[in-house]
Amino acid sequence: MEPAIKTPEQLLRFRSLPQILADKARGVHAVEPGSSVYSAIALMADKNIGVVLVLQEGKLAGVLSERDYARKVVLQNRSSKETLVREIMTKEVVTVTPDETIPQCMALMHAGGFRHLPVVADGKPIGVLSIRDLLKEIVAHHERLIRDMELAKLTMLSGGSSY
Repeated sequence: MEPAIKTPEQLLRFRSLPQILADKARGVHAVEPGSSVYSAIALMADKNIGVVLVLQEGKLAGVLSERDYARKVVLQNRSSKETLVREIMTKEVVTVTPDETIPQCMALMHAGGFRHLPVVADGKPIGVLSIRDLLKEIVAHHERLIRDMELAKLTMLSGGSSY
């Protein structure tokens, strides 16, 4: 059976954000605003992540990143055990819905100068995309595109016959 011919739109389409999130570990890693910065950093270390969401009553109240910690605790000689997350978290958080595209996410991250992007559905966070996640997907997309184009070229050169 011959492979179905793909349209240019099908060839160029990136995977959806829900598909990318499905490849990651399930759930979001979060702390409450009243948690100590120390406990948030310990969670990041345990999960090998660079950001945690700050949730208050299930809603996104902010994010806390390693950058926040370095600039607002370490460089200011504050105690991570005594400083609360609410004191140093980033409150103005840019989010996307699952309907956004990878190019839209990349543009937001580039324009805002941040490396983590919460994905929110129905007012609740469903995951976080990192710049690394998006770059990995872009590379995989281009590899698929090249492979499909090479296959199409081989099919045309062989006269389209698969015998």
